[in-house]
Amino acid sequence: MKLSLSVRLAEEFLSKEQARIPLDDLAVLAKEAGYDALCMRASQVGVQSSVEEQQQAAAIIREQGLDVTMVTGDFDVVYNNEQGPLGLRNIEPFLNLATTLGAPMIRVALKTEEDITFAQQAAELAADVDLQLVHQCHTLSLFETVEGIERTLQQIDRPNFGLIYEPANLEICGQEYGPDIIQRLSPWIRNVYLQNQTLKPDGEVTLDTWCRGPVSFDLIPIHTPGGIDFPLVFEGLRAIGYDGPVTAHQSGLKTIPDEVTAKATADYLRGLMHAG
Repeated sequence: MKLSLSVRLAEEFLSKEQARIPLDDLAVLAKEAGYDALCMRASQVGVQSSVEEQQQAAAIIREQGLDVTMVTGDFDVVYNNEQGPLGLRNIEPFLNLATTLGAPMIRVALKTEEDITFAQQAAELAADVDLQLVHQCHTLSLFETVEGIERTLQQIDRPNFGLIYEPANLEICGQEYGPDIIQRLSPWIRNVYLQNQTLKPDGEVTLDTWCRGPVSFDLIPIHTPGGIDFPLVFEGLRAIGYDGPVTAHQSGLKTIPDEVTAKATADYLRGLMHAG
């Protein structure tokens, strides 16, 4: 498995457009904390960035000896809003961004059945340049529930269109996320996103879902017990022989310095990756 740090660390949970840490500093932080790669988002570089800015970002990352596991190329996909699926209708800028950064995967968004045809067409264009499209387990999308994820991926039916397995969103949507579910979704899992939370009625954050209405929770560090059962997650990943990226996909926490969060998370996840 390859340990990846999402540049979301440098974003606020509900404000995803401005980075608090410049990419050159963030790349150094990731390298020193023990990560192999960065997972890039539009807050650092995206399809809105010039070719020169994209090339400069690639050079900064390479200078630290890091890879790029995936790109989320615009803010609409990040926010999972109604415009999120529009990138499927114009995938070329995203393909160019991923190629420039050396990323094998592009995160996309689907909201309605109408988006499936565009996902198929975009996947075919991505296949021409040896890139994969992937969709996160996510609220307010066709990928909310395990049943919906399976049905949508079976309908898309393209070998280079896969899944970002993400247990926290599954939990928010009232879904199981352990070894049985990982086995069930294993034909499509291409990336793993990890973030941590504790569900509670008076939680600081509330997200809407289609399947169960609003759900409230508190964000907690990935290495803090009491939230997502990460040992169970890695038990499931080992059982399917997963050897792809494992991405710490969590926004910064105001009470903990970013470098402390990054290092503690890396140490914890490395331990789980090498357990068993």
